[in-house]
Amino acid sequence: MASYYVAVADRISPHLEGRPVSFVRAPEGLRGETFFQRHQLAGMSAGIKLIPDPGGEHKDFVALEGVEGLITAAQFGVIELHGWGARLPHLNRPDRVVLDLDPDPAVGFAAVRHAAVELKRLFTGVKLQCFVMLTGGKGIHVILPVDASQEWDEITDFAEGIAQGLADAEPSRFVATASKAKRRNRIYVDWLRNRLTASAIVPWSLRAKPTASVAMPVTWRELEKMDAADRFTLRTATARKNPWPDFFSIKQRIDPDMLDYLRRQLGKSARSPPAKKRTGKA
Repeated sequence: MASYYVAVADRISPHLEGRPVSFVRAPEGLRGETFFQRHQLAGMSAGIKLIPDPGGEHKDFVALEGVEGLITAAQFGVIELHGWGARLPHLNRPDRVVLDLDPDPAVGFAAVRHAAVELKRLFTGVKLQCFVMLTGGKGIHVILPVDASQEWDEITDFAEGIAQGLADAEPSRFVATASKAKRRNRIYVDWLRNRLTASAIVPWSLRAKPTASVAMPVTWRELEKMDAADRFTLRTATARKNPWPDFFSIKQRIDPDMLDYLRRQLGKSARSPPAKKRTGKA
């Protein structure tokens, strides 16, 4: 694991810089128990940055600093890295939106792939640029970088509005609630990752799977040829170049009028803040 993370450090580190992370650990290997952990372990110090809880309710959270932090995590049996949706110093202002297309086992990957393309068309129609990632498990993440000019309630409502809109338009295909009973034969559009302290698997992270699969960013053209979300593994991922060279240069924000519309659809009051000047790409 350490060798893998060192090999992809140039590709994964930009997604981790200043971002609180949660770990999935398997200290006894994949045959043993796995743990989800959000705080520092005793002795975990090299390359580890402590981050006070913004709500003041929990122990310090952690972020990884460079290759040293990746190696330390691997030495403590950390396989998966899950990142928050915001970075220091603005933990109350997210810099990405993640919509997780999580299929019921009865749903084939082609249907998930098609749903991701539909989301891309939707976002393109409202002048938002999005990226696609194979999760290394069953599903796909559609990710929108945003410019950290809006707060969590705006980003959360946007993500919920998109997810619920899909579920309302095609209830036989999509569901926006986490109920397992309602997810049968459908794709769960998980919007709940877009909240303070919630997290999502980081691009290039290993997954705690028997095949040592990787959460792999791909291009939209590559997605057309993909037949599974766990296509890439520890043994094949390191040879890939970064398919998202412009990801961090995208500066976009959610249009207040669109946000108000989505809030009304959700039965919430429209409460957008005054529009702010846009910078960079729209």
